[in-house]
Amino acid sequence: MPGVEHPEVVVYTQIPAPIESVWLEAAKVDEHVEWMADAHQLDFMSDQREGVGTKIEVETRFGPLRTTDEMEFVEWEPPHRMAVVHRGLFQGMGAFEFATAGPNDTSMTWRERIEFPWYFGGLIGAWVARPVLRWVWRRNLRRFRDRFLG
Repeated sequence: MPGVEHPEVVVYTQIPAPIESVWLEAAKVDEHVEWMADAHQLDFMSDQREGVGTKIEVETRFGPLRTTDEMEFVEWEPPHRMAVVHRGLFQGMGAFEFATAGPNDTSMTWRERIEFPWYFGGLIGAWVARPVLRWVWRRNLRRFRDRFLG
């Protein structure tokens, strides 16, 4: 449908730690599978382990759905933003954004705009999946926040 955008999913949490500490934890790309429940395995496709140009392949499990998502980091702005382009079965953009929310608090926002292939309902499938994705990614952010709670 021309002129109709795929839905953006946005989730947010507040983390009881300074922005620099939160960034350092989020920048450990190889550890994302430890707090992203839907990410089963992560492999680097490049020698780079951080920064723009880093490429990863993530095996994602979402209920009965199994897919491998190829991503490339296209933004890396410590300590405020990292963003990826999704390539493969599901395409789109995703970003983590960090902002100081107090002397020892950081807000973390996760934004994703994913295009579903036609056989997963395309645009309609993306809209239908939006509440489920929001629920999963909120849970992931709670798991990330819990890394700072000891």
